[in-house]
Amino acid sequence: MPRINNPKPPKRAPKLDPRRGMKKKPCAFCQQGVSSVDYKDLAQLRKYISDRGKIRGRRVTGNCQQHQRDVGEAIKTARELALLPYTQRTVTERRGGRGRDDRGRGPRPDRDAARAGSVEEVGEVEVVEVDDAVVDDASETVAALTGEEE
Repeated sequence: MPRINNPKPPKRAPKLDPRRGMKKKPCAFCQQGVSSVDYKDLAQLRKYISDRGKIRGRRVTGNCQQHQRDVGEAIKTARELALLPYTQRTVTERRGGRGRDDRGRGPRPDRDAARAGSVEEVGEVEVVEVDDAVVDDASETVAALTGEEE
């Protein structure tokens, strides 16, 4: 016997967010009666992208599931056509990456001073000046560096 689809449940009142005690934000596209999201409408799509270039989630935008899916597809299409950037350029003033915490540890040691103490002195290095003439053969270069005449 074929399965009969259950009828749709009756419409309920808007859900209240238990953390904040306020009702869910309505979908802007449903309110305006928009059937599809256009990837060429960049002003509208920028509302759904964060300052770092990420697509904002449903909780933040208040879109319904279908329109959020359409917004995501439109943003991805606009990115592929180079209408929207994948990421925004950000200039940070802080150094270091994830998990690094330099606060309270004092100044960093000088790297050159640490290296100088561990390197053994080999001896003097002789500096030889070579003319700026074009050298045709490698043997001429060796002769010029060693000071030998051919």
